[in-house]
Amino acid sequence: MALQVGDIVEGKVTGIKPFGAFVSLPEGKTGLVHISEVSYEFVQDLSAVLSDGQTVQVKVLSIAPDGKIALSIKRTQPAPERGPRPQGGNGGQRPAQPRQKREEKPRVWQPKPQAPQGEMSFEDMMARYKSRSEEKIADLKRVTENHRGGYSRRRG
Repeated sequence: MALQVGDIVEGKVTGIKPFGAFVSLPEGKTGLVHISEVSYEFVQDLSAVLSDGQTVQVKVLSIAPDGKIALSIKRTQPAPERGPRPQGGNGGQRPAQPRQKREEKPRVWQPKPQAPQGEMSFEDMMARYKSRSEEKIADLKRVTENHRGGYSRRRG
């Protein structure tokens, strides 16, 4: 009887490596149980879970064209029951808040409301704009000169 993907067969552990265990199968074939397919629990050291010569039930996961057979011990056992997962994907750190529904209206950009300016003349508004822009330029120059390690121009 040839092995097929999905078959559950008995085999004997013939070797244990850090990455998995080699299992001897019927008809003289050998397959590998990767460390992640040994148990549903985290396994640090395979020697603590399996031993050479131990008989195990394995499920055939895949058979590669070059003859390599991937096996699983954990898939022959029922999956463990897990408790309810926290809602919202927040890692259980705080209760999930119900999401607010967005308005159905399309979003349109609007300028920020300005503080009441009273009766400013055009000249006053321009003077205010000029002083603010000069302050911003001075801040920008100071930051870029600090990044360059001093003044950008040499004085002579």
